[in-house]
Amino acid sequence: MSYQHQHQHVEQHGILSRMVGVGDMVLLDPLTEENFLDNLQKRFNSDQIYTYIGSVVVSVNPYKHLSIYGSDKIEEYRGRNMYELPPHIYAVADLAYRSMKNHNRDQCVLITGESGAGKTEASKIIMQYVAAMSSKSKEVVKIKQQLLQSNPVLEAFGNAKTVRNDNSSRFGKYMDIEFDFKGDPIGGIITNYLLEKSRVVQQATGERNFHIFYQLLNGPETMLHKLKLSKDVKYNFLTDGKITDTIDDAGHFKDVLTAFNVIGFSHEEVDQVLQAIAIVLKLGNITYKGRSAMNGMEGCSVEDMKEIEELSEILGVKPDKFATTITQRTMKAREDKVTCTLSASGAAYARDALCKAIYSRLFTWLVQRINQSIQSTTKTRRKVMGVLDIYGFEVFDNNSFEQFIINYCNEKLQQIFIELTLKEEQEEYIQEGIEWIHIDYFDNEIICKLIEQPHTGILSMLDEECLRPGEATDMTFLSKLHDTCGSHTHFESRHNQEFLSDKTLPHDSFRILHYAGKVSYCVEGFLDKNNDSLYRNLSMAMYSAQHGLIGGADGLFPEGEPVIVEGADNMKRPPTTATQFKVSIAQLMKNLHSKNPNYIRCIKPNAVKRSGIITQDLVKHQVRYLGLMENVRVKRAGYAFRQKYEDCLERYKMLCPRTWPNWRGNPQDGVKEILQHVEIPEKEYTFGRTKIFIINPKTLFDLEDERQESLHDLATIMQRIWRGYVWRTRYQRMRQAQILISKNVKAYLGEKHFLALRAAAVIMQCYIRGWKARCLLRAHKELKRRTIAVTVIAAYWRGLVDRKKYRRYFRANAGGVIAKFMERLLIYLFYKKLRDGLPSTSPIDKKWPTCKYDCLKTAHNELKEMHHKWRCQVYRKSLSKERQAQLKEKLEASELFKDKKSLYWISLPAPFQGDYVSLKRQEKWQKVSAINDDNNIIFADEGFKINRADGKAVSCTIVMSDKALILLHPETFKIKYRLPLADINGLSYSPYTDGMTLLHITAPANGPAAKSYKGDLILNIAHSVECGTRLLRTIKSITGKNIEIKISSSSSLASKSGDLSVQFIENSSGEITGPVVKKVKKSFQVTVPKKQIPNGVKTSSNNHKAAQNNGHENAEDETAAL
Repeated sequence: MSYQHQHQHVEQHGILSRMVGVGDMVLLDPLTEENFLDNLQKRFNSDQIYTYIGSVVVSVNPYKHLSIYGSDKIEEYRGRNMYELPPHIYAVADLAYRSMKNHNRDQCVLITGESGAGKTEASKIIMQYVAAMSSKSKEVVKIKQQLLQSNPVLEAFGNAKTVRNDNSSRFGKYMDIEFDFKGDPIGGIITNYLLEKSRVVQQATGERNFHIFYQLLNGPETMLHKLKLSKDVKYNFLTDGKITDTIDDAGHFKDVLTAFNVIGFSHEEVDQVLQAIAIVLKLGNITYKGRSAMNGMEGCSVEDMKEIEELSEILGVKPDKFATTITQRTMKAREDKVTCTLSASGAAYARDALCKAIYSRLFTWLVQRINQSIQSTTKTRRKVMGVLDIYGFEVFDNNSFEQFIINYCNEKLQQIFIELTLKEEQEEYIQEGIEWIHIDYFDNEIICKLIEQPHTGILSMLDEECLRPGEATDMTFLSKLHDTCGSHTHFESRHNQEFLSDKTLPHDSFRILHYAGKVSYCVEGFLDKNNDSLYRNLSMAMYSAQHGLIGGADGLFPEGEPVIVEGADNMKRPPTTATQFKVSIAQLMKNLHSKNPNYIRCIKPNAVKRSGIITQDLVKHQVRYLGLMENVRVKRAGYAFRQKYEDCLERYKMLCPRTWPNWRGNPQDGVKEILQHVEIPEKEYTFGRTKIFIINPKTLFDLEDERQESLHDLATIMQRIWRGYVWRTRYQRMRQAQILISKNVKAYLGEKHFLALRAAAVIMQCYIRGWKARCLLRAHKELKRRTIAVTVIAAYWRGLVDRKKYRRYFRANAGGVIAKFMERLLIYLFYKKLRDGLPSTSPIDKKWPTCKYDCLKTAHNELKEMHHKWRCQVYRKSLSKERQAQLKEKLEASELFKDKKSLYWISLPAPFQGDYVSLKRQEKWQKVSAINDDNNIIFADEGFKINRADGKAVSCTIVMSDKALILLHPETFKIKYRLPLADINGLSYSPYTDGMTLLHITAPANGPAAKSYKGDLILNIAHSVECGTRLLRTIKSITGKNIEIKISSSSSLASKSGDLSVQFIENSSGEITGPVVKKVKKSFQVTVPKKQIPNGVKTSSNNHKAAQNNGHENAEDETAAL
């Protein structure tokens, strides 16, 4: 009975023979720990991270993306036997899915391993595979999307970066995915276990808070402003106050918002959730200063009331009342209420407790809200596949209550693995009377009893210490542990005589020998975290808040209702954290026992979280405590498949004629008949007391193939019988229908013959009557024709006589009449053609009908001018005041720069914006502008100031207000130069496409201004046409004068040391991209690049003709229409 025959056929002829190493550890020869680790390392180095132990998958975290996933791979593994293709997590998912669908048995996938081993990613891959296996109907796709999108939300709120894992799950999650009879998902239920809420207020060195805090602070500025948050503020609850890391928090936050929408969260609910996160962050920034109260007790007060006011606005409470709540505590002593002040440390403790309570209850609410969206509402029977993704075994430098609870959970998971894969399988062989050699393994039941046993277990003593009267501390709890568990083989403490000199074990700690190794736990905070208490006045304050999620009876603090608080002394004390977790773990174990398990054992290759590195000692430690070697030994010596005789007979009875359709005898004899009929060798199976045991999986595969063929034959027989019945029934219906049709057809034909005869008689009568009527009509027509002929002949005769009489009078006046008629005809034809060919009402439409008559050309041109003026008037009336103002500015720019500067044609289509740097929204500018009352910004743009001394360009922000032209530092907005507009007496430009602008300044005669006078300014402005236009308009409105503007390739520049000449040179080589200024003695040479002028636009050196197909002519004509 050797399991090594299990893959013989597949290994010789299948794809497994071409892989690196051994795909199934059961086939490893010889089976040693060194060979086991060496095989894992070979496969890991070749990016083959999955290895089988029978039906168990061992997964090594690669710490990188591999191209072994996706829709193509899913199709490759869909419906295939597990050993036909290389080991893959898809194979386990497919096996679980098909077992649930075909065998109608609920499944669960248990993903175990220590933190950083890749459990979360494995659970995502399982869910993606299951989602891809179902149909593509609209409703099913919606449910699949909701199930998949629950992951980003729960990871954001429940995962954090630790020293071992950048995306460590700080809570346990078990998801039951529900399917209908077709195998399509119809819903799901998520159960969460023990969120590590202490992380909200404190994180270890090198670790972060939960992802959502950093993601929110990387969100849009508008959202942060609404939540009273800022990226520039240091938040005490975040590690080092930083909000940036190697993780893409901004991208993940967008995914979370998308997931909220897909799951079905309303915008109001999303806002409330984000407000709750903001409340926690802002609570963490509240600080206290100590003071002495009037009664001599130590008190405190809030240092910065701004945080209180902002928090109160979000919560919907009164600021003074909230400040009092977080600095005082109200207690009930018999029938009286006592209010006492809190010290600064006590208030900080209460604040932290409130933050942890808000966040943990918010997380629980999120899970419940997701369940409302994804839970199935149908009443039909469902199939279930569970996926367990729970925190891995943790060993840190400082382990506290959270690590103790997490490791207890991992002990229970290891226990169920032992029971279902090692202990239960060996016990089953013994119960069934199968010859078996017992394989030793470590059973961790003794550790589970040490922790959870009633009265004497660690959890029971922790609850007892929390509930007993008197002063209970963490050290009294440790002393109690020593008294009760000191002699246990898996418990160590410094109170024990054996470990008095063990300096690796602190005096305030105890150590447990877990299945994964020794872990020391510091008892500091055990009682406090187990009690998980919150001051009543804080609960009442949260209940009274007007916040839709936190306050009220349906909010996160329902126990804060005054009626409940008043009667709190008569209420039962809520269960401790340890008790709640112990009950939930017991329910989880019960749930897992009710399903068929599928295992994925995750291994962490190294402690530095880098790809391509595998640490042998670390992997060896995990292989040992996961019991993988014992698992291999059991599989090598065991059977691949077992099934009760009744179930086996029911499934395969169609393979043998003697067992089909019913077997009347003993089920075991029926199974034997089937196996003998399909000619399976006796060495391939063994009979137990109640079950059949099959050694080789290929035997099971052959049975399944035979069953599929038999089902096909049975389906053919059923189709034949059904088709016979259908056709017989159809024939009877057709015969009855034929009789009925014959009767109706005969009646119809008789009626039709009668109607035809009657119609023929009527037609004959009509023809006879018509012939008589036509004869009478012909006689009447002949008489009328003769009468008309006589009348016409008489008329023609009289006309002939009259024409002879008046012929001489007609010839004398005919010419004038004909000329007048022709003149009117031409005018009529001209107006008709003009009416039919009128252009559109757009003032830029140049079309107009042509006139080929010289006598009407003057009228033609007058009408064209009148029509164009009318169109312009209609267009002006349709323009808004803002548009008219824009076009007026364009018109002034046209008068100043058209046919003079090439840049004009480039700037023509774009409207003038004025403020190109959004200066009005800058807080620094608001402070600077208040100094000289320069609030009214007319123009603002980035540019350069050319130094008069060496021609170097200095970056600056150029601002023009209604009083002055200001040059600002581009970052600090400090004023570098301020020039009153009244001092500007002229502007100079080059005729090219550059933005160089020369500002000629009036030199002051004397006084302090004369000393600071340096001369004219040279600026390089991107939107120089707009700047010049607005500058001339503003100066004219201030001084009433029109300053001179000069556009030439050469100009003069006044300076303190004398006049300088400026020469503009156009470079068409393409070697420069912007103006280059060089100072040569007393002159500046400005070399500007020759830019491409838009199609159809001529430069100022040529006459400007029509601009074609580029919008410049339209913009100019639109301006002219104004």
